[in-house]
Amino acid sequence: MRLLAHLSLIFVSLIYGANYLIAKGLMPEMIGPSGFITLRVTGAGLLFWLLYLLRKDRQKVDRKDLPRLALCGLTGVALNMLLFFNGLSLTSPVNASLVMTVNPLWVLLASAVMLGLKITRTKMVGVLIGGAGAVGLLLYSAAGPTPHAHATGDLMVMFNALSYGVYLVAVRPLMAKYRPLTVIAWVFLFGWIFSTPFGAAQALAVDWSLFTPDQFAATAFVVIGTTFFAYLLNIFAIGHVQPTVVAAYIYLQPILAFGFSWLHQRGGGTDYLEGVGWPVLAFGGLIFIGVYLVSRISPIQTAVR
Repeated sequence: MRLLAHLSLIFVSLIYGANYLIAKGLMPEMIGPSGFITLRVTGAGLLFWLLYLLRKDRQKVDRKDLPRLALCGLTGVALNMLLFFNGLSLTSPVNASLVMTVNPLWVLLASAVMLGLKITRTKMVGVLIGGAGAVGLLLYSAAGPTPHAHATGDLMVMFNALSYGVYLVAVRPLMAKYRPLTVIAWVFLFGWIFSTPFGAAQALAVDWSLFTPDQFAATAFVVIGTTFFAYLLNIFAIGHVQPTVVAAYIYLQPILAFGFSWLHQRGGGTDYLEGVGWPVLAFGGLIFIGVYLVSRISPIQTAVR
């Protein structure tokens, strides 16, 4: 099962790596970012609940677990998706993927706050180094040398990573009690409740008659691939490996985002690598070093067993 969990995380990384460019290509001209989230959560949520209700042995959830499920819906779906897509619509896929790598730092801090776990000196150094890289990248974006980057967008992606870090810690006890499908169905129900008021107007304003076949395919990829399959695979992996292991796979996303951006540019698309020089790579390197120091040993390894 651990091997399947790692293979699932690799596949999820590929989906997310492609999603930076695919979703960026649709926003905000074709679909507003918040409206896109309404489409994602509604479409994927219906698929999750269809699978859940079709199971004859489906599990019922205890009422006492509803507040935690609501917290997971808020942090893992509503805030996570709304902040990420609104941030991505403003900044470049390259910057967004680099900022997202701070996620394991947030997982560590969330574990300390929510589980009372001690942060070692090495891990604190990792948090400081990674944080310095993230702040440096934000300030560099604000200075404007990278044409497609935007500090506000980067900051929204940063808080997206914080939200998802809280989710990874909060969902772990639920995964020990329920099947992955049970958890994700209820998490998406609460996520839909929290996110729809912010995106319903944009979703209803979409003019589908203007969409090309490629744009329909891209929308389907985001709703079904990035949302349904990626969340299902991710929740499966969380049930078999530690949250910091899941978070560490975010290392792959900048590499994939760089690669897909290069292919996109070579194919005649927007050059999102324009202006990406040594400062961006240096700040990204600091984030990587910080995340490495934090992720060498899982901070909640003994707490969840």
